Amino acid sequence: MFEKLDAMLKRFNELTELISDPETVAKRELWQSLVKERAALEEVAEKYSEYLKAEAEAKECREMANAGGEMAELAEAELAELKKKSAGYVEELKILLIPRDPMDDKNVIIEIRGGAGGEEASLFAGDLKRMYHRFAERMRWKVEEINLNETELGGVKEAVFVLNGKGAYSKMKYESGVHRVQRVPETESQGRVHTSTCTVAVLPEAEEVVVDFNEKDFKIDTYRSGGAGGQHVNKTESAVRITHIPTGIVVECQDERSQIKNREKAWKVMNSRLYDHFRTQKDKEYAANRKTQVGTGDRSERIRTYNFPQGRVTDHRIGLTLYNLNEFMDGDMFQMIEALQLYDRNLKLGDIEGK
Repeated sequence: MFEKLDAMLKRFNELTELISDPETVAKRELWQSLVKERAALEEVAEKYSEYLKAEAEAKECREMANAGGEMAELAEAELAELKKKSAGYVEELKILLIPRDPMDDKNVIIEIRGGAGGEEASLFAGDLKRMYHRFAERMRWKVEEINLNETELGGVKEAVFVLNGKGAYSKMKYESGVHRVQRVPETESQGRVHTSTCTVAVLPEAEEVVVDFNEKDFKIDTYRSGGAGGQHVNKTESAVRITHIPTGIVVECQDERSQIKNREKAWKVMNSRLYDHFRTQKDKEYAANRKTQVGTGDRSERIRTYNFPQGRVTDHRIGLTLYNLNEFMDGDMFQMIEALQLYDRNLKLGDIEGK
């Protein structure tokens, strides 16, 4: 670890000199790339410099303590403080050295679908949609609707929306998987607890085309929007459906009255789904990397249970149970997300130490 830190500090110092060189400044693109590289190293370099300073001071105190005399006792006390400080720096540096997911700062596309359980699953899908919307409000993120397919009783067969905000993917990426609910449905006359499921997919919004594809691989259809909308719904084919023929991926968008806007939104989702599809294939090729992730991200993996009779929510990946289900469903997901992030970080720290 320290060899890597030495190399990073050396490179940081080199970059500091280079970006001050008039010849480099004159080459605008080169200068910008070097500034960006230096900024990426700055936090680690500064923290490592603080560690080295503490270690140098500790060496002096150690020599004074070994020499004896009047200052030996003071040197021993200061040495103990410096050792504690150095240990803290080491832990911070370990965290800073964890490979960062390049998608963490991206917006996210959330897809929710009712699973097993019929109408109750659809109703719970609607509850999950509201939960994520409320969390987005707490985070001051913007919600952009893409597609909503509702049932007659007010449930949700499918909901697709974008959460726009810095770091959205870093917090929401742990939500992919099967969410199970245990509660007494409103339609249940005997008071029996039913179990239903919903699937949630979380995709980082891909800003650029991330895979090479041929226009002939796509089929684009337009149709009349469903749901509320009056005469416009009945007369205008504003809804858009895009199918990627090789993978069978289908994206629909009918949120906007304009076909052009629906088409733009649909392409945004299609691009992210294709990115996710090919990234998942790559992850399977390097299955060992799964050890450094919370779960597999597989949409068939049961990740969480919401038990309404007992007022609890349990995440099965980390074994955490919270007894604040009502608040959780109202978007207060912070404790759960922080626990998942901490668990993920500890897994990655274990891999770093084992190398």
